[in-house]
Amino acid sequence: MLDATPLLRLWAARRRRVLDGQDAVAAQARILRDLVARAAGTRFGRAHGFSEIRSADDFRARVPVRGYEELWSGWWQEGFPVHEDVTWPGRMPFFALSSGTTTGRTKYIPVSAEMVAANRRAALDVLVHHLASRPGSRVLAGKSFMLGGSTALEPLAPGIRAGDLSGIAAATVPAFARLRTFPPRRLALEADWERKIAALGPASLAQDIRAISGTPTWLLAFFETLAASNPARGERLAAYWPQLELIIHGGVAFAPYAARFARLIAGSGIRLQEVYPASEGFFAIQDGPPEAGMRLLVDTGIYYEFVRPETLGTAAPSRLGLADAEVGVDYALVVSTNAGLWAYEVGDLVRLVSRDPPRIVFAGRTAFTLSAFGEHLTGAEIDRAVAEVVGGAGLGLVEVAVGARHRAAGAAHDHHLFVIELVEGAPPAERARALRDALDVALAHANADYASHRDAGQLSAPELICAPRGTFEGWMRARGKLGGQNKPPRVMGDAALLASLERAAEAGTRVPAGR
Repeated sequence: MLDATPLLRLWAARRRRVLDGQDAVAAQARILRDLVARAAGTRFGRAHGFSEIRSADDFRARVPVRGYEELWSGWWQEGFPVHEDVTWPGRMPFFALSSGTTTGRTKYIPVSAEMVAANRRAALDVLVHHLASRPGSRVLAGKSFMLGGSTALEPLAPGIRAGDLSGIAAATVPAFARLRTFPPRRLALEADWERKIAALGPASLAQDIRAISGTPTWLLAFFETLAASNPARGERLAAYWPQLELIIHGGVAFAPYAARFARLIAGSGIRLQEVYPASEGFFAIQDGPPEAGMRLLVDTGIYYEFVRPETLGTAAPSRLGLADAEVGVDYALVVSTNAGLWAYEVGDLVRLVSRDPPRIVFAGRTAFTLSAFGEHLTGAEIDRAVAEVVGGAGLGLVEVAVGARHRAAGAAHDHHLFVIELVEGAPPAERARALRDALDVALAHANADYASHRDAGQLSAPELICAPRGTFEGWMRARGKLGGQNKPPRVMGDAALLASLERAAEAGTRVPAGR
C-alpha cells in the first residue's frame, strides 16, 4: 500500500500553523455568529429571534439550556424522522443512536452533513497531533482499525438513516480512504458482537495495522479475546501488529484502565491518544502528554458553554463562554452545533486545565454524581479511587459500577454498593474485605463530604461485590447492549438496574457494608 503519510505531513504542517496562531475566544465568537446566521430561518431560529442576536449575551437571553428530552418533545419528535428546517436548515440526513447510560433509553441525535464534515476534520486533527508527537510516523502506510458497533444503518425515511455514530462515519468515509480502513464491510456490518470480535482477530492479523481506535472497555475485551486465541504470542500488542503505532481511545474515563493498557504496550513505542467524541459532536483531542488534557476543538462548528453544575435546572443557570470559564473548576458542558443542537446539555462534566490553548479533562457525567445521602461524589472521584485501590493491590480492573442502598428501602443502614470485576476474577473473602476497606479510605480522601458523612456515622462503609470474570459482559449481553459504543453505567440511580447487576454478580465474593 502506498504510504500517504508524506501527504498528510504537508497538510498537518499547514494545520499546525493555524492552530499555533489561533485565538480560541475569537474563533468561538465567529462560530456562534455563523451558527445563528445559518439557522435564523429555521423554525427554531424564528421562534427564538435568531435574527436579533448580536452577541453571546443575546443568545443566552433568548435560548435556554435544554436537555435531550426537552429538545425531543419540543422540537424533534413532531414529524420525526423527517426534520426539514426544524432546528437546522435543510433535511437532516442522519440520526445517531445513543443509549442513555443511566436509563438505557435510546436517543436520536441529529447529525447533519455539516456535522459529518466537522467530524472528519476532527479525525484529521487527531493525526495532526500524532505527527507532531511522532515526527517519524508512517501511520498511513497501513490501515486504521476502527473497533465499533455494527455500521449498518436503518432507513427511517427516504434519504434519512439512523445507527451508531461509527456506522454514520463508515457510510460517509471518502472513497479514497476506504482502502485504508479496517474492518471490511462484511465484518463492519456484523451486529453480533461476539461473532464480530471472533472474526476480527484473525482477519486483522493479515493486515498492516498502524492505528486502532475504540472505547477502552471494548478494546480491552477484544485484545483479551485475541490473546486467548493466540496464547503463544502473549498479551503485548506488538506481537500481533508489529507496525502498530497509535491507539486512539475515548468515550469513558481512562484512569481505571490505564494500567492494563500500559502492560499491553510495554516496550513497543505504541502511543496512546485520548479523544472526546460524542454523538453530539467531536469536542477535544489530546495534543500532548496525558496530564496536559485534551485540546478543545474551537473552529469545527461547535460553540461551547460552561455551566456550574449546581445551577443546572434553575431558572438562571450560570452560563459562561470560553473567555470567562475558570481553570480548575468542574462545569457541565453545554453545546450549540451545526446539527441543530442549541444550548444542549451534553450530560458531561469537564474541567478546563489550560486557557491558551484551551484544554479540558473529562470529569464525569452530570447524571453520574453519587449524592443519594449528600456525599456529592463525582464520577471522576469514584474512578480515581477505584483505580488507586485496584492498581495499588497489583490487580487489573475490568469494570465497576456503584449505586446507593437506602435504609428506608430495607438496608440495615445507608451505604453504597460497588460491583467490581477484576481481571483476576473474584478474590478470596479476606482480600475482598481489604479492597473494600481501602476503597472506603480512598473515597474519604477524595471527597470531604463523603468523609464527613462517614465520620458522623450517617453513612456506612461500602458494600462490595467482587464479581466473577465475565459478569459485566454477560449482563450487557442480557440487556442487548454488548459491544460497540455501548458503555456499562458507572453510577446507577435506577434501583432495578442495580439489582439486575447484583443478581448477575451473585456468584462473586461479597463483603457486606460495615460501620
